[in-house]
Amino acid sequence: MEHAIRFAVEHETPWSREIGPQWGIHHLDPAPWNRLRGPVHDRGPVSGTILIDGRTIAAWGEPDRADLTFSVAKTYLAILAGVAHDRGLLPDPDERIGARIHGIGFDAGRNADVTWAHLLQQTSEWEGECFGLPDQVDRYRTLQFQGGAPAGRKGDPRPLQAPGTFWEYNDVRINQLSLALLHLFGRPLPEVFSEAVMAPIGASDGWRWEGYDDAWVEIGGRRMQSVPGGTHWGAGISIGSTDQARVGQMLLDDGRANGRQVVSKAWVERMRTPCAIAPFYGYLLWLNHERRVFPSAPASSCFAIGAGSSFTWIEPERRMVVVVRWIDADHADTFFGMVLAAVDAGHR
Repeated sequence: MEHAIRFAVEHETPWSREIGPQWGIHHLDPAPWNRLRGPVHDRGPVSGTILIDGRTIAAWGEPDRADLTFSVAKTYLAILAGVAHDRGLLPDPDERIGARIHGIGFDAGRNADVTWAHLLQQTSEWEGECFGLPDQVDRYRTLQFQGGAPAGRKGDPRPLQAPGTFWEYNDVRINQLSLALLHLFGRPLPEVFSEAVMAPIGASDGWRWEGYDDAWVEIGGRRMQSVPGGTHWGAGISIGSTDQARVGQMLLDDGRANGRQVVSKAWVERMRTPCAIAPFYGYLLWLNHERRVFPSAPASSCFAIGAGSSFTWIEPERRMVVVVRWIDADHADTFFGMVLAAVDAGHR
């Protein structure tokens, strides 16, 4: 295991530890959308935490440091959707969002057919702007973990298809999901997440979830901030690997933590169910279907993944959760294979 950890440390992301003009991913967007809209901060070193059966067997770097986690926040939105489902606020993921939430972009045209499941699986094809950012900015976007080459240039106006028929990783649509969940709960999502998830799993109070500077709405007479499902344009969740591992352990344990059902087992199973048109993806969770995403990990594995890179790896066959922060994504699969080899050698 020491060898695997040393490999991770030696293959740190090329991103600077200090914020600069080329830090993050917003600068890859076409103008005028290539600017930060929320706070960011300097990062720490390669850090991580490894749990087996809920017990910490390794930790390195600065595991308690709250660093920006980018799109791992998407998985946390899926967990919040599960909380809403369990409370009866979102009884049917296949229900049209416009049937329950009005006035935020789900009332007419193609958007009226968008369901909660479509947004959770990134197949919504929702069209519009969310706090001044158009969905077009992330059209034709292709990530290295999905495979294949982009069919066009990112940010070009790709012709849209019917909701549920096309998969595309699109951060504006994720932010629209977050806004819809904010209206569903009628409370700031960080408050709900803290009470419903982080407190029950025993997380620290060192994490925070922030929004864009102009992402404020009024609901029920209360002014509150809508938070993004990542840090594409700044803001998002800052959290340590220790707390990320606790979230991963809860998902590994079918939604339970410290003797309490945090989110229903049925919802966690939905999160792990492959999308029909993108079997490498569930409800805002990467799935290793046919070992396509990470060949060195078992097919039963699933991942929360953020740019930079940040990984929460849930490996049910060995009852293991691995969090690694700020590793170069090109070397993540090798690291995962080394961790597996170390764990298996220790059990011989």
